[in-house]
Amino acid sequence: EDPDELAVLEEIQQELVLQEQLVIEEYERSLQFDEECLNATLDGLDASDKVICPVCRKNYLTVRNHLVFCQCGLYISTQGMTEEKLRSLLANTVTEHSHRCLHSPEFTVTSGMEEETCLLMSCPV
Repeated sequence: EDPDELAVLEEIQQELVLQEQLVIEEYERSLQFDEECLNATLDGLDASDKVICPVCRKNYLTVRNHLVFCQCGLYISTQGMTEEKLRSLLANTVTEHSHRCLHSPEFTVTSGMEEETCLLMSCPV
């Protein structure tokens, strides 16, 4: 019942409460970080449906009605193209090439017949 002992005990109690608050704050920051990571992962899964431009290999292609285009300048007129169909065509073509050659093919946009633009896959070898 010494006043000095009570003061020391109160000070210890305040320090413990402060430490508890710091631990709770750190835990909440950790939860927030985990939630942000989860959201970023989920956003990435949503983006996995997208097709990466084979020319610039940076941006996603946009496929609309009769057009396939990219921020890099790729612009191709198509008939009935969908992202799924385009992804499948690109994957099959690259896979077929890889069965015969170990080098990675390159893609460029070229003028085809009747001045229509075409996506051309070529191999540097």
